[in-house]
Amino acid sequence: MKLTTEKNGAELTVRLNGEVNANTAPELSAFFNEELPGVQALTLDFAECDYVSSAGLRVLLTTFKRMRAADGSMSFANVGKGLMDVFQITGLARVFGLQ
Repeated sequence: MKLTTEKNGAELTVRLNGEVNANTAPELSAFFNEELPGVQALTLDFAECDYVSSAGLRVLLTTFKRMRAADGSMSFANVGKGLMDVFQITGLARVFGLQ
């Protein structure tokens, strides 16, 4: 997994490239722990990511809860059909506000 970021004030966009799986989820979690303080709007771009394992889903859910607790927002961009299916099957599409 490779992360590309763009920060504009309190807005952070993270482009995920590759898979978010059991091996890379800890790296993503550590990245969020380091980069989220002060961020009020987080956008995750999945254009180059087509697989998220249960470990990755856990990181996304934890990050979503963290952003909400800080009165921030977390949005998703370029979610492909395969990932959307995973979000819908797990019920996370409703949690994340995806349609």
